[in-house]
Amino acid sequence: MSGSVKKGYVRPLDLKRGRVDLGHGGGGRAMAQLIDELFAAAFANEFLAQGDDGAVLPAPQGGERLVLATDAHVVSPLFFPGGDIGCLSVHGTVNDLAVMGARPLYLAAAFVLEEGFPLADLARIVGSMAAAARDAGVPVVTGDTKVVEQGKGDGVFITTTGVGALAPGCDISGRRARPGDAVLVSGTLGDHGTAILSQRESLSFETEIVSDTAAIHGLVADLLAAVPDVHVMRDPTRGGLATTLNEIASQSAVGISLDEAAIPIDAQVEAACEFLGLDPLYVANEGKLVAIVSGGEATAALAALQAHPLGRRAAVIGEVTEDPHRFVQVRTGFGGRRMVDWLSGEQLPRIC
Repeated sequence: MSGSVKKGYVRPLDLKRGRVDLGHGGGGRAMAQLIDELFAAAFANEFLAQGDDGAVLPAPQGGERLVLATDAHVVSPLFFPGGDIGCLSVHGTVNDLAVMGARPLYLAAAFVLEEGFPLADLARIVGSMAAAARDAGVPVVTGDTKVVEQGKGDGVFITTTGVGALAPGCDISGRRARPGDAVLVSGTLGDHGTAILSQRESLSFETEIVSDTAAIHGLVADLLAAVPDVHVMRDPTRGGLATTLNEIASQSAVGISLDEAAIPIDAQVEAACEFLGLDPLYVANEGKLVAIVSGGEATAALAALQAHPLGRRAAVIGEVTEDPHRFVQVRTGFGGRRMVDWLSGEQLPRIC
């Protein structure tokens, strides 16, 4: 995200009425001005100020290992109740690091912009992204910008890459679920995906459904302080809880049995999903985690989650079982069982 323009050499960007043009991605003066006046100003920190093609960063201390995660964000619409693509791009990558047990350190960001996109909207997105990074304490230290012709993109796509530090001995993996383990979630499910679809379809409810997008590394830190040997953590984004648990069951060669009555789902989300013909277990979340711990640690894990503002509605929702078929099943309120299979196709495209 390097670039430098002398003050007075060109007119300042018109962030109210201006639009992205191909020159903003061409590597010349216009691109340098966009970087200096918008990106560098919003993300200002000592590492970004180095102005090179990458950032030289201090190494983790005390035998910590590095963890790297990357994610692309193509959400539509770009602005939605509770957030936008900017804060989402920060939260998504911070959370990918956090559920590995890592302490998020730094972010890199790449922007693909469409010619003609309003600079005012871009400034709003970048401002939201910068605020999310500051709130999370994870700076954006390098990046890249490309511009594509009008009609060849969809406004803005953002890719974020994160680096985190993993403490010695920490081993959190989808391979570590064992029969007898407890399955927990940190809060209500389906909020993000339902908020996105409600916005697309111009649906209105008595109470607005808002995305749960948030950085959960503080919540994870509290959980690990209470239960250092968490077996598995995941953030149930695309495909929701159902897909996440099927992935874990497959990795660990186990089954998972859920209690339908224990799964927290907001009444408005449940009603919206019923109206739209969706199963909330498959709907994306952006500020929640799934944790699997030994059965004896479930009470301590639940207390740690519920003590944090992002985990007040945390719940124990099931257990890991022996099952050579690796099935995920739900005990229904009628006393029966139903399969929670892998999602077939894309239930809600462009939600993150």
